[in-house]
Amino acid sequence: MFQLPRKMLTEWSKLSVRHLLSRSETRTDFSRLYYSAVALKSMAALTFGLTLVRHGETQYNKEGLLQGQGIDSVLSEIGLQQAEAAGCYLKDVEFTNVFVSDMLRAQQTAETIVKHNSSCSALRMVCDPLLKEKSFGIAEGRRVQELIEMAQAAGQSFTDFTPPKGETHEQVKERVKEFLEKMLQQIGAEHWHETSASAPPETSPVVGQADDGVRGVPVHTLVVTHGIVIYVAVRFFVEELHCSLPSDFDRAHMFSLCPNTGLCRFILTMTKEDDRFKLSGIRCVFLHRGDHVIQNGAR
Repeated sequence: MFQLPRKMLTEWSKLSVRHLLSRSETRTDFSRLYYSAVALKSMAALTFGLTLVRHGETQYNKEGLLQGQGIDSVLSEIGLQQAEAAGCYLKDVEFTNVFVSDMLRAQQTAETIVKHNSSCSALRMVCDPLLKEKSFGIAEGRRVQELIEMAQAAGQSFTDFTPPKGETHEQVKERVKEFLEKMLQQIGAEHWHETSASAPPETSPVVGQADDGVRGVPVHTLVVTHGIVIYVAVRFFVEELHCSLPSDFDRAHMFSLCPNTGLCRFILTMTKEDDRFKLSGIRCVFLHRGDHVIQNGAR
């Protein structure tokens, strides 16, 4: 049930109910104030940051072999260095929620990032199978080049091709959509008290810093997942959710595969309708950022 603001109730309590009902002008004022309060409440929105990170390199990545879901490999030495580099890069960026794929390579990466970040010390890292990599079916364990050739023979791109017994692009997208819905409900339930009835804050300037876009944003979610999942998520955000993009974005770069421990960041806005939280806006801050890996020598 909608509750009127305490201050408004205090003012109205000075008048008897009988007096309110006996004066049409007072009833008009009551209605005006009530519906103004309802309108103000309906304008409330929660704006939060979303940073997607691809896991670090594995030996399979290094050798150009497909892992998918059937091969649950750990990070290579280079992958551990990449995860450390990502952790150092993000160490001063505040997070309020952490989600990670249930696969080892993603969990190792997330754990390394979190250990460097003091804002994550009290957070529970949520492992979610919806974030696991695409299944490549019979192609798992084979060379990536073989899948590329299979895709070319079928007249499709590597990222969109489905080998026999593998997951389709649509199936992965459904997982992304299901995770997004679950994440919205959790973040809304935990952080709705940080809403604002004013316009969402503008994205802070993008100047190549680790906190680009999220300075002054009170809620920020870290998601550590996989290359194809990020690719599908970006396409879904842009093509179906109409995510706004910086004017200088290159489409080829936008829909390329994110590098190991590469970062993508978005600003999302949600509203509340009845008891559900709904996405009302999304904009991109940057995509596939990997400078932190090169700067730290962990290529």
